Amino acid sequence: MEAILQVEHLTKRYPDFTLDDVSFSLPKGEVMGLIGENGAGKSTTIHALLDLIRRDAGNVTFWGQALSASKPLREDIGVVLDGVNFYETLTPEQVGKVCRAAYRQWDGDLYRSYLARFALPPRKEIKALSKGMRMKLLIAAALSHRPKLLILDEATSGLDPVMRDEMLEVFWDFVQDEEHSILMSSHITTDLERIADRITFLHRGKLLFCKPKDELLDRYGILRCGAADFAKIDKADILACRREDYQWSVLVADKEAARRKYRPQVLDDATIDDILLLYVKGEQNR
Repeated sequence: MEAILQVEHLTKRYPDFTLDDVSFSLPKGEVMGLIGENGAGKSTTIHALLDLIRRDAGNVTFWGQALSASKPLREDIGVVLDGVNFYETLTPEQVGKVCRAAYRQWDGDLYRSYLARFALPPRKEIKALSKGMRMKLLIAAALSHRPKLLILDEATSGLDPVMRDEMLEVFWDFVQDEEHSILMSSHITTDLERIADRITFLHRGKLLFCKPKDELLDRYGILRCGAADFAKIDKADILACRREDYQWSVLVADKEAARRKYRPQVLDDATIDDILLLYVKGEQNR
């Protein structure tokens, strides 16, 4: 499939943290969920691919081009970072004027329709808005220059469940023409289970996997067993494991094969949250 975003061997070194050789590809028409614990490297990845920080190694291309080599390319990328990047004394109405000057593709009518849909007061200063309302303003601005790619860093944080649901509908509509894509970092894995096509998992600066979401939810499972039965499990079947009180939880990549092999042990379906927790808090089979 044609890739909108291609990340190859992305590396960024800090004194106390390294984003280490991260590679993934985002196809056209898909939503990618970027997950990982706090400090895993999600925001560093997003900042590095947007040239907001200098990369130590690796290549990033959008539609086959480097971002720094093409100013018009930035018009096609809508960005919502975890923090307001407009002066807080501006109003949503004034933000629209700023964006109209910045983007050739700016659609003022579309922007005003989002302000109304998100119940954002046009003449109220940003500093007087709640965190959720500020995030809705950033999303409205990002969508209103009609990008082809949305990059969202915790864009649904601070929103109540009703508004999060509406935002997910907006994002879903955005990718329906199969020409648009979304890279979406989020701690709310249930949102990603609803909307994402694939999941990219960072842990301690390293890429653990980039897999289709349906493969994770349909095939991965969690085997529950006591210590004696845990000792009998083939180590090759263990992706990650964790001792919890009087039992072990074991993440396996093929739950149906494990169900046949380790009958009558309990084997549960795995959510994205379960997978993340077992990798982060458990022991990985290396």
